[in-house]
Amino acid sequence: MDDIIAQARDQGQPQNLDLEAVQTKDVTSALTKVAAGISDRNLPFLFTSICMIVMLLWAGSYKMTAPGAEGIIPLVSNSPLIRWHFKVFGPYIGSDIIGITEIAAAILYIAGYMRPKAGIVGGFITVLMFCITSTMVITTPGAIISVPGIHHVRYMSFLGLFLFKDLISLGVSFYLISYFGNKAILSENRSQ
Repeated sequence: MDDIIAQARDQGQPQNLDLEAVQTKDVTSALTKVAAGISDRNLPFLFTSICMIVMLLWAGSYKMTAPGAEGIIPLVSNSPLIRWHFKVFGPYIGSDIIGITEIAAAILYIAGYMRPKAGIVGGFITVLMFCITSTMVITTPGAIISVPGIHHVRYMSFLGLFLFKDLISLGVSFYLISYFGNKAILSENRSQ
């Protein structure tokens, strides 16, 4: 791997490491063998995509229940980006629309295993979704709190930490767009 980086540096190219150029059969240490095994088995993609699909199906279906709709009212009603949604549709239909959107994104991710472009579309849906919901960490009352006795520092409450997972999910969405995008490019190149 060092040889690849050195060659790129010697040729005046930026040091973008081409992971395809790394030969996992050439690894020598136990640590890199484990890392290579994880990479060879595609575990990062499988784990993140399956977890994202499960989360979207579970959360989407829960939002189509009365407790699910009522649970997101304080989040949505305090968000300047989406509060209009409940004003137009009401909390129950509005929550149903959000749930259907999450389920649709999950289905597109599942379809992406066979048709990578479907996964890309699912990724764009979740990027938009999580861009909006991640702002709720700032806009929802009680998400950021001060702790008695600790001055000049603010912390995330349990609600804030719950909302913070949407920032992580945003990163996962970008990763999945990239992964499905690379698969779509390979598929297009094979068909030419």
